[in-house]
Amino acid sequence: MVKSTLSALASLRPARFFQITPESALLWFAAAMPFAFSSWMVMVNNFTHEQAHFTGFEIGLLHSVREIPGFMAFAIAYVLLFLKEQRLAYIALIILAIGSAVTGHFTSLWGLLFITLIASIGFHFQEPVLNSLALQWLSKERAPIVLGQMAAVRAGVGLLAMAMVALCWRVLGLPYAAIYWIGGGLTAVIVVYVWWRYPLFPSKVPQHQQIILRKRYWLFYALEFCSGARRQIFTVFAAWMLVERYGLQVHSMAWVMIATGIMSMVMAPVAGRFIARFGERPVLVFEYLGLVGIFVSYAFVPNQTAAIGLYMIDHLFFALAIGIKTYFQKIADPADIAGSAGMAFTINHIAAVFLPIALGLLWLHSQAAVFLVGAGFAVLSLVFALMIPRRPEPGVETRFARARG
Repeated sequence: MVKSTLSALASLRPARFFQITPESALLWFAAAMPFAFSSWMVMVNNFTHEQAHFTGFEIGLLHSVREIPGFMAFAIAYVLLFLKEQRLAYIALIILAIGSAVTGHFTSLWGLLFITLIASIGFHFQEPVLNSLALQWLSKERAPIVLGQMAAVRAGVGLLAMAMVALCWRVLGLPYAAIYWIGGGLTAVIVVYVWWRYPLFPSKVPQHQQIILRKRYWLFYALEFCSGARRQIFTVFAAWMLVERYGLQVHSMAWVMIATGIMSMVMAPVAGRFIARFGERPVLVFEYLGLVGIFVSYAFVPNQTAAIGLYMIDHLFFALAIGIKTYFQKIADPADIAGSAGMAFTINHIAAVFLPIALGLLWLHSQAAVFLVGAGFAVLSLVFALMIPRRPEPGVETRFARARG
């Protein structure tokens, strides 16, 4: 594993970022998002706890509102009637940068809900568009490797963003508002550079300009739904527990996330290579088995050290989720990818819209129950992962289809 990790990281040599190729553009896109998003995520729990006096209910409400644009991602298919996907990615990242940059100036509940919604429109539109572009531009052989490299770049730049937050807060003593401006500003600078530097790359296959929802993709949709549900439980309540129950300050949260970023930066390329070699099913089964144990452990976590350890391990498993994307690439009609990306993102966010606020209410009565719900979603994901065939392809979307053939 160490040898493959070093090999994967070596392939991310700096020269690759300055080649005028689709892969290089994807790496720049991956580098742009984390400055705004990671700085927002590092500080949001402390900021809302200290400045807006949130409880578990309000933080759940905030994240439910944050996920509304993700639920509306199916509308991307209509936006693409007027805009090229690559241009939409630029615009979405700029919206994210602006929304994140001004967050520190909003300290009321309604103000935070509003600006979070704006920033979230940018985040949740760029994410499916970039996934779509990657699956269109990359071959099936290169896709898991480059997606793993993109995840490593996100983790590495997120690492820089979190180190920046820790430095600005602990050493320079900057206020929340100034740090948010720095994070959003850096994202905007990268986007402007890429927009100026790169041409519009054509898709290998003309895309259907409509919403795509096909019966034969049902297993992919089921995996996306469960992925969105359990990710929200982790994103909202695992981090909130560290701040509310254990009192971690901004710089401490930053260092925890820095450690997880280092782990993800190493793990993501390895995950991509494992998927390329062994296929999606064994990798995803391993992920979901691990998540069941992690969520059950969260429910009965005894102290701060154990909670931080679980948070770091939990985050590490995120790198394996690229297997859902590569599974879809193998079973999909190539012309369906753009129209399917927004719909898949919407399905991913169905639970994300109502779960944070519902579990925020549950949190006030039983924190353990919140994480046991997460374990339930991990078990359901495991059941679905076991249905993935060894060699997915159109017409062989599940193991049952293979048995019939």
